[in-house]
Amino acid sequence: MSAHDNAALRPAIILSETDAERITDLALSAQARVPKVADLLLEEIDRADVRPDADTPADIAGMGAEVEFVDLSHGETRTVTLVYPAEADISAGRVSILTPVGAGLLGLRPGQSIQWPDREGRERELRIVSVRRAGQAGARP
Repeated sequence: MSAHDNAALRPAIILSETDAERITDLALSAQARVPKVADLLLEEIDRADVRPDADTPADIAGMGAEVEFVDLSHGETRTVTLVYPAEADISAGRVSILTPVGAGLLGLRPGQSIQWPDREGRERELRIVSVRRAGQAGARP
């Protein structure tokens, strides 16, 4: 089963209007360079519950959010910050939204998990432990 086949089985996700618009633009412009990840991002945006920024819950894994998650394939817990490609720095824990992990975490909340392909195309289950967002004073829980 490919990642595209199990899209209907993925958990519900929420995105802010700003994140959805910017990530759509990014994915469209990146299709020639990273077609698999760009297509997965566009699928996720298409199925997301896109809300006005002020109505987006504070515990949603969006751009700039610090996300703690467990990769259940090996039990490793990681904490990353979701960023745009120009800000990515894996040594500092800043993961580009144009990577499989970055795209997979997008829109999830603590307690949710998703089956998501890694760089080699193997499905892995990622479970969100916590999400911290800076500058979310207007967000609602």
